Amino acid sequence: MSRRAPGIRAALALTLTAPLTLTAPLVLGRPAAAADQYTVTALKFTVPAGGRDCTVDADLYRPAGVDRAHPAPAVLATNGFGGSKSDGSTDAIGKDFAQRGYVGLVYSGLGFGRSGCLVSLDDPGIDGRAASGLIDFLAGTRAADDGTRADFVTLDAKGDPRVGMIGGSYGGAIQLATAAVDHRVDALVPLITWNDLAYSLDPNNAVGTGGRTVPGAFKWQWTNGFYLIGETQPLTVPSLDPTRINSLTCVHFVTRACAIIRTLNSGSYPAKATADLLAYAHGVSPVSYLNQVKAPTLLVQGQADSLFNLNEATATYKTLKAQGTTAKMIWQSWGHSGGTTDPASGELDLGQGNLESSYVGKRILAWFDRYLLRRKNTDTGPAFAYYRDWITDPAHTYATTNQLPALDEKFYLSGDGKLVDNRAKVARGSRNYSNWLVPTSHSESSLSGTIGLPDPGPYDTAGTYLGWTSEPLTRTTDVVGAPKATLKAVSPKAQRVQNSGDAADNLVLFAKLYDVAPDGTKTLVHRLVAPVRVPDVTKSFTVTLPGIVHRYTKGHRLRFVIAASDDAYTGNRGIKPVTVVSSPNDTGVLELPVVGQ
Repeated sequence: MSRRAPGIRAALALTLTAPLTLTAPLVLGRPAAAADQYTVTALKFTVPAGGRDCTVDADLYRPAGVDRAHPAPAVLATNGFGGSKSDGSTDAIGKDFAQRGYVGLVYSGLGFGRSGCLVSLDDPGIDGRAASGLIDFLAGTRAADDGTRADFVTLDAKGDPRVGMIGGSYGGAIQLATAAVDHRVDALVPLITWNDLAYSLDPNNAVGTGGRTVPGAFKWQWTNGFYLIGETQPLTVPSLDPTRINSLTCVHFVTRACAIIRTLNSGSYPAKATADLLAYAHGVSPVSYLNQVKAPTLLVQGQADSLFNLNEATATYKTLKAQGTTAKMIWQSWGHSGGTTDPASGELDLGQGNLESSYVGKRILAWFDRYLLRRKNTDTGPAFAYYRDWITDPAHTYATTNQLPALDEKFYLSGDGKLVDNRAKVARGSRNYSNWLVPTSHSESSLSGTIGLPDPGPYDTAGTYLGWTSEPLTRTTDVVGAPKATLKAVSPKAQRVQNSGDAADNLVLFAKLYDVAPDGTKTLVHRLVAPVRVPDVTKSFTVTLPGIVHRYTKGHRLRFVIAASDDAYTGNRGIKPVTVVSSPNDTGVLELPVVGQ
C-alpha cells in the first residue's frame, strides 16, 4: 500500500485481510543512514495515566556525539491508529530526526503494539498523561524501567526538556492532548487529525436557530473501521499486556468509547444516550481543551480527506489564533481518502521522506529550527498555504496568504432549478424529492482504497435529490475554503416527529457541490459531502460544506445538490418527502470563498 495514506487506512486494510500485521504508513524522513549516525535503544516505561500505571514500549534514537556535554533537543512521536513504534512510519520519524541531530523518542500508543492499557482515543487525562511521563524521561527526572536515564537532552530549565512532537491522524491529536496537560512541549506538528470526534464520526454540518443542535448522520464505514481495528488487537498481537483487556463486551477500548459505537450503530439518538455520547466525544477532543494548548502549532491537513476534513483543522487553527497561541496552517493534497496513488510531483512524499525538497517538508523543518533549535531568524512561512492541483510546476503548486479567504460570492437557488447570481433572477416555484428506505446516492466507499475494492463514481437517483445549476462561468473561479448554504426544507412528516425525544426522527439530507464540465461530466471534489440532520424544518438553517481547494474553469458550471441519502452514512428513519420553495424575496443562498477575483 502507498505510504501517502495515514495509519487508519493501512491498519484497517491489514485487519480485514490476512495475514494480520498492522502497519501505519506515516513516514517522515529519508531512508536510514549509516548506523554510526545514531544508536537505537529499546526501552520500557511504567507511567501514570488516568489513575492507573501503564507500560509504554518505546525506542530511543540518540545521535552520535550527543551527550551530557553536548545535548540536543528531542522529538517525541507515536503511531497512527492501529500501528506501533515498529511501523515503517513511526520509527522513520526517530531515524530521520536523529540524522538531523535531534534525540528521537518514538513509542507505541496506549493499547497498541506492546504498550499496555486500553485504547482511550487520545484522552488528555490518559494518553496525554502517559506522554507527559515520557517527557519526564527526556527531562532526566524519570528513568526507564531498566534504569536508563536521558541526561543528553537540551533543558530550558531544570526538569524542562526542549521537545517537539510530530505525527499524523491518531499520532496528531495526541500532540494537542499532551500539550494541554504538559506545557513543557515546545512545538507541535499535527498532521491530518481531528478537532472534534463528535463531528468526525457523526457529523452535522448545520446549526438551527435558537442555539438548538442535534446529532448528525453516522459515518458508519469509517467509524466501524476504527472499532474493528481496536477490538481485534487481542487477536493480532500475541502475549498482550493484561491491562489491554477490558471485558467480553468491550474488549480493547475504554468502556465509554464502546458505548459511543453502540449508540451510533443503534440508529437511535435518545436524549440521555446522545448527551453522554456528545459529552464524551467532545471531552477527548481538542475542541474541549485547546484553551490549554500554548505550544506553537503547525497544522497540516489533507484536502482529500473524508475522515478528518479541512474544516477540522480550520476550527483548531481559529481557536489557537484567537487565544494568542502561535499557529499556522497548510492544506496539503493528500489525507485519509483517495486510495493508494502516489503523491503528486513535488508534494511531501511520506514514503520517500523528501523533507528538504517538498514545500510541506521544508515548512516542518523550519518549524523545528525556530522552536527547538531556537534559531530566531528562521522564516516559518505564511499563516496559511494551500495546494493547487491545477498548477503543473511542482515548485509553484502552493499558494500562500496571511489570512483565510472570506465568503465573498453569492448564488441564489431559483425555483426552476437554476443557480443564479442575482436575487432578482430567482423564479418562483417549488420542487420536491423523497428518500427511499435504502440509500440512493453515493459519494464514496470510504474503505474501498483500503481493502482494494473498486468504488463507483458519485451518483444521485432521480426523484431523491434536488439540484441547482449555474450558467457557464464567464471567468475561471478558484474556490478555497468551506462554502456555505442557507436554505429551508419543508417536510410535514419530519415536522410531526422531530420533537419525539429521539433525534433520529429529525430530517436528514446531504449537501454537496459539483463541477460540471461543458460535456456534462460531473466532478464531486474529493467526494466530499455535508451531512445534515435538520434542527427544525419550520426554520431556515445554514449548512457549512467541507472545505475544498478547486478551480472551476471558465465555461464550467456550478451545481449545488441536496440529496436524501448517502450510502457512506446513516440516513432518514422513515420516508420524509421534502419541498423547497423559492421566490425572489425568500430563497436559498449559496456562498463561496473565492480567491484571485
